[in-house]
Amino acid sequence: MTKIWKKKFEIHELNAFSKDSIVSNMGIEFLEKGPDFISAAMPVDNRTKQPLGILHGGASVVLAETLGSVASYMTLEDSSYSVGMEVNANHLKSVTKGRVTGVVKPVHLGKTTQVWDITIKNEAGKPVCISRLTMAILKTPSDNGLAE
Repeated sequence: MTKIWKKKFEIHELNAFSKDSIVSNMGIEFLEKGPDFISAAMPVDNRTKQPLGILHGGASVVLAETLGSVASYMTLEDSSYSVGMEVNANHLKSVTKGRVTGVVKPVHLGKTTQVWDITIKNEAGKPVCISRLTMAILKTPSDNGLAE
């Protein structure tokens, strides 16, 4: 299996980088990095539930987009960065307690776009959300050929 990461990073660095953002505010914690995946967990609690007491679909999308955005960034050379273009989510099962874990894997790693699949599962290992994230790959402003 080919390693896809162009930037060196450790899981504790991702968690530290996410401090004081929506990621840490929702209790998302990065767990593992593999050759072609990253995983993270999110609690199902008062920060992530909707008024009926189940995991809010938007919270699942935050976890999915967090995983996909971080993964995308870690595959890029320093002369590029990525931004989200489209995210979709199919909510398959409700969750009322515990935590959910998401795993992101690439579908397409192109020069101008990337597509990522994110599967979020409950503590029993059952899928609760399947998401797909499309990222646009852009050049950093210093590399755009324009005079400063």
